[in-house]
Amino acid sequence: MGVAFPVSEYTPPQDGKRGDEATIGEVAREFAVSLRTLRFYEDRGLLQPRRHGASRFYAAADRKRLRIILKGKQLGFTLTEIRALLAADRDGEADIEERLNAQQIADQIGNLERQRNEIEMAIACLRAAQQRRNANQPFATA
Repeated sequence: MGVAFPVSEYTPPQDGKRGDEATIGEVAREFAVSLRTLRFYEDRGLLQPRRHGASRFYAAADRKRLRIILKGKQLGFTLTEIRALLAADRDGEADIEERLNAQQIADQIGNLERQRNEIEMAIACLRAAQQRRNANQPFATA
């Protein structure tokens, strides 16, 4: 009769997390965003973390996508524009700037310059209102 050896079976971790994955909390801390932000991007189809029960697990590719999303927001792109940039995955380029063509760059610079001008005009208007208010109010005495 042969010797019986115990059968070793792979037992996944109890929390369902795999090697390169991070939990939603870990990703939120890593990228300084809220859990709500991550869920929002998931609801919009920009992120697709692996689900295990109620838990979400983000692989390295998910975190790369999040990095692109956040950089796109920083550069003033809409989520629709960011989705299109993600869909046009050009050889796995990690930087959003590398995904943009010359016209997209020029258009976005124009958009941001228009926004800056509008913000500067709004600030000037509010400063003038603040000066008028300060000029019309007597100084408080103690």
